[in-house]
Amino acid sequence: MTNSKLHIYNSHSGKKELFVPIHQNFVGLYVCGPTVYNFVHLGNCRTFISFDMVYRYLLHLGYKVRYVRNITDVGHLENDADEGEDKIAKKARLEQVEPMEIVQKYTLDFHDVLRQFNNHAPSIEPTATGHIIEQIEMIKTIIENGYAYEVNGSVYFDVNKYNEKFPYGELSGRKIEDLIAGTRDLDGQDEKRNSLDFALWKNASPEHIMKWPSPWGIGFPGWHLECSAMSTKYLGETFDIHGGGMDLKFPHHECEIAQGCASTGKSPVNYWMHGNMLTLNGKKMSKSTGNTLLPNELFNGGSDLLERGYHPMVVRFFTMQAHYRSTLDFTSEALNAAEKGYEKLMDAIKELETLTTSANSSVDVNALVASFYDAMNDDFNAPILVANLFETVKAINTIKEGKATITPADLEVLTKEVNAFVFDVLGLAPLNSAGDDSKLEGVMDLVLNLRQQARENKDWGTSDKIRDGLAAAGLVVKDGKDGTTWK
Repeated sequence: MTNSKLHIYNSHSGKKELFVPIHQNFVGLYVCGPTVYNFVHLGNCRTFISFDMVYRYLLHLGYKVRYVRNITDVGHLENDADEGEDKIAKKARLEQVEPMEIVQKYTLDFHDVLRQFNNHAPSIEPTATGHIIEQIEMIKTIIENGYAYEVNGSVYFDVNKYNEKFPYGELSGRKIEDLIAGTRDLDGQDEKRNSLDFALWKNASPEHIMKWPSPWGIGFPGWHLECSAMSTKYLGETFDIHGGGMDLKFPHHECEIAQGCASTGKSPVNYWMHGNMLTLNGKKMSKSTGNTLLPNELFNGGSDLLERGYHPMVVRFFTMQAHYRSTLDFTSEALNAAEKGYEKLMDAIKELETLTTSANSSVDVNALVASFYDAMNDDFNAPILVANLFETVKAINTIKEGKATITPADLEVLTKEVNAFVFDVLGLAPLNSAGDDSKLEGVMDLVLNLRQQARENKDWGTSDKIRDGLAAAGLVVKDGKDGTTWK
């Protein structure tokens, strides 16, 4: 294993900390997923791309990583509250299908999108509905420990009781007094003792579709409980890293800490990591304002918010140019620049195979490689890694031009490390192996033949129309003395 000095920004402490796993060679990584039918939202995709990079770098360092990413397929009520209809059940009712049909459809869509982004699959992908028993058992323990109470078949977490021993609000930096002051007074109809209390189990009305038997009656688990139950089952009572979007820090992750402490007496996570949000053309993404973009619209150019479509690898490369804790703004200009940079990087990697070696090196390969590790060891700083890779691109070009030299041994090291960080860590891939270029070959041969016929017939209007149409689709055609090429 590489002797790593990896530092992670811990949202719990608010500072970067040296990463020391609980077990020397094993890392437990848990990443929250939102409700299943919202998985293909572009902002969520950024979160999963970021933690895919984290997973990849931990593997690169030589750790054995158990990466658990859940699927929420029950218990996520409207407005993320303890009242209202289950979101999945509501969508199933509107579409007149079974709830599990909704789950299956959107899970497959989610997997398809992440495959296009070249994400690794997690080690385990558990579902809330597959772990009802574990959730019930955890509720029993929390009740036995005095931190929950049952009312009319529902079970609520007692935040005030919990706060007597454990500080509720520590992850998000909130004080319970301020939280209480910011909530409404109970009107006597609410079952909760305190407005901050949250549901561990909800009694199901007769018309509620997704429900199960429990010691407290027929019902369903609260949204926050599933992650606590599944992370504990697969990673233990305390594990290394818990990740998710910034929007989950409160109340979801705050409630996970409370549930973990209330059931085991231990803080469940050593390092909390949170990815930041996306904006689109400088504005917050929002369905209500129409300023939103689905991944497939981003790929095929089906949205008026961007000038054209972009390959998933270009989009992935673009996301790496902002730190996972920083906001990222999608614009056509920024994506166009990322596309050019991506092509420049891939061209340089190809040049590594053709460089002429010398007896001595004027390029400091060890310093270049060390800069890759320094960047990633600084809280997975992908944008600095990308900048350092482009310093390497400059070095490759100077060697190619004969202005610098490199030995065979140094070239072997540089080739190995550049490929490792570009393909294994950042998760990029050459376009022809990332998905669709091979399928385009036959189509492009036909189109370019038609264009050539138009040129031979001096039909310049048709020839230019084909070229411009391909350019609008992100396919660049170049005419040269050796013929026509495209990319």
